[in-house]
Amino acid sequence: MSVATSGAASAIHAVDLFCGVGGLTHGLVRSGIAVRGGFDNDESCQYAFEANNPDARFMEADICDIGREDIEPFFTDAAASVLMGCAPCQPFSAHNRKLRKEADCSLVYEFARLVEETQPDFVSMENVPGLAKHEAFADFLRVLERLGYHHDERVVWCPDYGIPQTRRRLVLLASRLGPIGVPQRGGDGGTVRDFIYDLPSVEAGAAHPDDRTHVTMPLSDLNKRRIQQSRPGGSWHDWDETLLSACHRDSLYPAPYGRMSWDTVAPTITTQFCYYSTGRFGHPEQDRAISVREGALLQTFPIDYKFFKEGQPVVVRDAARQIGNAVPVKLAEAIGESIVEVFCAS
Repeated sequence: MSVATSGAASAIHAVDLFCGVGGLTHGLVRSGIAVRGGFDNDESCQYAFEANNPDARFMEADICDIGREDIEPFFTDAAASVLMGCAPCQPFSAHNRKLRKEADCSLVYEFARLVEETQPDFVSMENVPGLAKHEAFADFLRVLERLGYHHDERVVWCPDYGIPQTRRRLVLLASRLGPIGVPQRGGDGGTVRDFIYDLPSVEAGAAHPDDRTHVTMPLSDLNKRRIQQSRPGGSWHDWDETLLSACHRDSLYPAPYGRMSWDTVAPTITTQFCYYSTGRFGHPEQDRAISVREGALLQTFPIDYKFFKEGQPVVVRDAARQIGNAVPVKLAEAIGESIVEVFCAS
């Protein structure tokens, strides 16, 4: 990005709804956009959001309780405004086997309400692909069209954006300043080796003394024996018969209790990546599930991203949930670059 473009980008002010620990925010910051505020109803995200994005203010609030008067102060003196967010996506996830028609779409409609109230120059939504098939998404697009936005939406493959995961995401971009397109990339996502190989060893249930975020969940004695018999890219089919339980014999899904492979991309990093039993989240070599830091790196957070305040207890399951829910930083950066490009051309 040129100095002139970088200066122009900083005149764009953004607000992140459902900001969490700041994956979407941090990516836009890296693209040069000034993210001024983030809203989330989970107060445990505040430290990570503000510590890593010091110009952004965290606001603990339920989206249903905020309105134009809460958002527009963050756009004061901006040359252009962005309202963005990733509504909690579990109702539409491929991992949720309930009927999608029964999913709670209220947060998508609340997002649409805030777009209508504030009418920012740009809107960005990121979510799981399943949302695109739901009436709530079609209604969201109708709101944009009624307000005169140009928009583009498509499902993207994360390795194309330098993200080492078998992850697909729905991305929507809308603009009042002219046509806009979801950024297209064709890069190499890299491998698990590229992102976590150099991290020091750590035992199951332990944290590395130099990085409290490089911390793992403990394993039961039974699961220790199981992971010792698991090979990279394999599954519970690799185990001795004595290690199987009834749920394994009846299951059609081989992924649980698997190890990652060094030289391929990782599976989709979910909110459960800290548990060996919930997916192919075993470390390629060490007998444990991946650590919080490793999960964050595979989500393309920088290695120095802070998740825990000094003196604050480290709760692995909470951090894994926050990281798994986050927008991958490199995808967010590409989104920000598209917004900057349209703004500079307008």
